[in-house]
Amino acid sequence: MAVLELKGISKHFGAIEAVSNVDFLLEPGEIVGLMGDNGAGKSTLVKIIAGNFPPSSGEILLEGRPVHFHKPVDARVAGIEVVYQDLALCNNLTAAANVFLAREKKRGLGPFHVLNDAAMNMRSRELFAELKSETRPADTVRMMSGGQRQAVAIARTHLSQAKIVLMDEPTAAISVRQVAEVLELLRRLREQGIAVVLISHRMPDVFEVADRIVVLRRGHKVADKAIKASSPEEVTGLITGAIRAA
Repeated sequence: MAVLELKGISKHFGAIEAVSNVDFLLEPGEIVGLMGDNGAGKSTLVKIIAGNFPPSSGEILLEGRPVHFHKPVDARVAGIEVVYQDLALCNNLTAAANVFLAREKKRGLGPFHVLNDAAMNMRSRELFAELKSETRPADTVRMMSGGQRQAVAIARTHLSQAKIVLMDEPTAAISVRQVAEVLELLRRLREQGIAVVLISHRMPDVFEVADRIVVLRRGHKVADKAIKASSPEEVTGLITGAIRAA
């Protein structure tokens, strides 16, 4: 059974049609590359899945059940996490503190409680080990590489036992070595049965790690096919309009 299914999703902002009648399917443990030019509707579609926008029409099904998200916390409770391009990390805090941000573990008696740093460090260490990341719980985020920062953001999604992770340009503005680290993190998510939607402009990254590719152009879905059945040249043509549909 698909972990997520969108049926005929459309979104209008006044007279502007951002997304038009889009069907989308996501299986457990699948990485789907979502591609398109600026203004193609990628961000709008992801924000609908994440609960930021209600669709103007269409239906969202999670593991076969219709769902209605009124705000992002509704999607998070349902098991959908988003890792945005800016990662939303606090540079002055440790990796463990960022993983548990707003979900801190505490210990104490009665009305008196303090942070349980030992428990948060231990659990963070386990999460980084699951991702096979060299990130250490006590490291301060400002001292980390781009790949390590992504590991912290992804570990945070693990804490909530996410079923679906939406990744927004995770390999933008980082080094080649760090790109390899992030792509390996995505493979770890797939191995653990977590479905990933990878939004990216970097064609080589999508073709290296994705199982399937979906292309949007001007709010319409123009391709949805296995990555092995496509090519960077075809996707470029679909994005630019040189190829109408595939």
